[in-house]
Amino acid sequence: MGQLEHIVIVGAGAAGLMAARELARAGRTVTILEARERCGGRIDPLPASEFGYPADGGAEFVHGEAPVTRKLVCEAGLSLQKIEGTQWSFDGTGLSHEDRHDPHEAELHAALGALKDDLTVADFLRRHFAEPEYVPLRHSIERMVEGYDAADPERASTLALREEWMDGGHHTQARIVGGYGALIDFLASACRGLGVTFRFGCAVSAIEETGGALAVRCAGGDAHGCDRVVLTVPLPLLREIALPEPARAKAAAAGDIGFGSVIKILLRFARPWWRERSEDLADMTFLLSDQSIPVWWTRHPDQHPVLTGWFGGPRTAELAKLDRQGLIDAGVDSLAAIFGVSRDDIARDLVAAAATNWLHDPFARGAYSWATPRTREAQAILARADGPVLFSGEALYRGRDMGTVEAALASGLETAEMILRG
Repeated sequence: MGQLEHIVIVGAGAAGLMAARELARAGRTVTILEARERCGGRIDPLPASEFGYPADGGAEFVHGEAPVTRKLVCEAGLSLQKIEGTQWSFDGTGLSHEDRHDPHEAELHAALGALKDDLTVADFLRRHFAEPEYVPLRHSIERMVEGYDAADPERASTLALREEWMDGGHHTQARIVGGYGALIDFLASACRGLGVTFRFGCAVSAIEETGGALAVRCAGGDAHGCDRVVLTVPLPLLREIALPEPARAKAAAAGDIGFGSVIKILLRFARPWWRERSEDLADMTFLLSDQSIPVWWTRHPDQHPVLTGWFGGPRTAELAKLDRQGLIDAGVDSLAAIFGVSRDDIARDLVAAAATNWLHDPFARGAYSWATPRTREAQAILARADGPVLFSGEALYRGRDMGTVEAALASGLETAEMILRG
């Protein structure tokens, strides 16, 4: 095949763009088929005109070391802003500084350290922390697993989350100045410069293999012949694409990888009314509660009067019937309860709003992946390069921060390198 090899990449998200750039640099002919009318996938840039800055309707934070992301940020001439500030919580009666210390933390670390065989988080808690005195610990762990990892404690792997807990969830977080959209623009522009062909509005329905020739079919009827296909679509969409038998057998392993849903709400106000209520909240970053939208964050240290609401994990099903306006209303109600003000006062100051239940997005069907005790085995099966149909994306990343943009970029890079080695 050599230089003439034509590779079709399904999906113009972070993994697809990263793989395309690497393959095109090495002289391969690359076509990207994308169901949306834009690049980015679950990176969803919102108009700066609406929010006063390029807001992110999807992925927003750079988690931890993220070496691939940071290298790309440098290449693109962009910069990162570290997340700093204080974390607050609302206990139903008042606001307080979030106390991260649990009296049973040492016991938790000992039980985690002694764990040899993987268990689900729920089984781990039942086995080691079932007594009544551990109720706050269980609640805080379940809240983190559901809210941060968008995972189901009854299925999530304890070993996969162990590192996160052992450092108390204290790894650094940052934002890209200009948002993830700026990084996607840089990658897409690099791909175009290298001759990559983009086809938007093409939802892939089937990959057919006849006599050693591959054809990728779009729902509209278009067919694209190629030598190899790289599927970078979110896991739930794999079930909707007809695949040749060997690839279908591999894709079945995706059932052993968790995939979480997330609701994200952005509310822009005429003024930062929460800071006016108390000087203590001037450097508030995160705000946690048990309201229907349980997690909020500010743009601190930026002064933009925007609050972002977040609800992740299986309990998002409670709000599944709400449309965009219903979600915005739920966000306003949650803030009214937390701050003890009328919802009318909050709504009066609202300038712009956006809300997405990623489960309802037809080209995502959820937000990001998480590990079950069988995930590492499933990833190994899916990552094999034993045939013309390959799988790539954040769900296949075997490093620590699965489910992140870093995971998607690293997986795309790894898949391209595997093809080029082969």
